[in-house]
Amino acid sequence: MKHTKEEWRRQLEEILPSKEQFIERNKAITATYASWYLEHPAKLKWSGMAAFASYQVGVALALAELLSGPDQMMNNKDEKPAESILDSLQNLYHHALKALVALPVALHDLATRELLLNDLTEIKNGNDEIFNDIAWAHAAYVECGIKEVEQNVSEHEKEYMLKGFQMIDEGAGMLKADPKDEKAWQLITEGNIKLLRHEQLNTLQPIFDRISPLGKIIVSFGSTLDFTGALEDGHNNMASFSEHFGNMTTLSGQKSVTVSEDRWQWIEENVLPIWKKVDCSYCEDSLLKQRLKLMAAKEPTMLQNITQFANTIYPIIGLNRDLPKELA
Repeated sequence: MKHTKEEWRRQLEEILPSKEQFIERNKAITATYASWYLEHPAKLKWSGMAAFASYQVGVALALAELLSGPDQMMNNKDEKPAESILDSLQNLYHHALKALVALPVALHDLATRELLLNDLTEIKNGNDEIFNDIAWAHAAYVECGIKEVEQNVSEHEKEYMLKGFQMIDEGAGMLKADPKDEKAWQLITEGNIKLLRHEQLNTLQPIFDRISPLGKIIVSFGSTLDFTGALEDGHNNMASFSEHFGNMTTLSGQKSVTVSEDRWQWIEENVLPIWKKVDCSYCEDSLLKQRLKLMAAKEPTMLQNITQFANTIYPIIGLNRDLPKELA
C-alpha cells in the first residue's frame, strides 16, 4: 500500500483552495473530475458526469453570491469607460447581473433566508463531501491500481464503491485483449453506475435530508444536468428533474430530488440515457472533449453561468426562459 486513505485525501486537499473560497474550490473540484475523465475516458465515466454535476453546483454557488446583496449591486454607479476587451466583458457581465438580480424583494428575502443562507450551505458541503468520499479512490486507482483501493476501503464502501472499481478494472483488462469486447464495456458501464449509487445513497442523501422543506422544492427545480456544448445541435442535452416529472408534480412535492427513490428514477430514466450519448460522442475532436478541457482549465465562461442561472430560476418565478436579446 502506497498511502492510507487519509494520506490520499490530504494529497488531494492540497490542490484545492480553502473551504472559505467556495467558488474557487468548486472550480478546482470540477477541474479534477474533468481531468480524470480526459486522462481515462474509457474507464472513468463517473468522473466525466461528476464534472458536469459539480459545474452545476458552481452555478448555484455563484447565484448565492449574486442574490446575497442585490440592493448593493443595483445601486452601484455605472462602470468607468472600458479601456480594453477585458473591461468590456466585465461591464457586460455587470449589466447582465443587474438584469438578472432585479427580482422582487420578497423573492430575494425568501431565497436568501430559506435557501441561500442554510440550504445552499448544505449543497456546498455536499459538493465537498462527495469529493472527500470518492475522489481519494479515483486518485489511488489512477496512480496505483485496484489493489490500492482494495486495501483502503472501509466496510460500508465495499458494496458499491469497491465493487464498482473492481468491475471497471476487470473490464479495462478485457479491453486490452479486445477493444471491441461488449462484455468489457458493459462491465465498465455497470461499475461506474455502482460508483454513482454509492455517491447518491451513501454520501448525498444525508445532505438532502438536512435541507428545509421549501429548499427541497427549490433544489428539485434547480436539479439539472446541462450538457449543452458537449453534443451537436439537435440532441437532447438537458436532464431536468422538474421537466422530467412535471412542474406541478415537483411544486407539490409529489416528486422530490431529495428523495432517493425519486432521484434514482430520474437518473435512470433521464440522466443516464443522455450521459450515454454524451460519453459515446467522445473522440479527439469532439465537443465533449472541448467542453471538459475548459472545465479542467477552470475556464467556464461568465455568460455560461448567467445563462445557466436564467434557465434555472426563471421558470420558478414565471418569467421567459430566454435571456434578453442584448445579453444573449
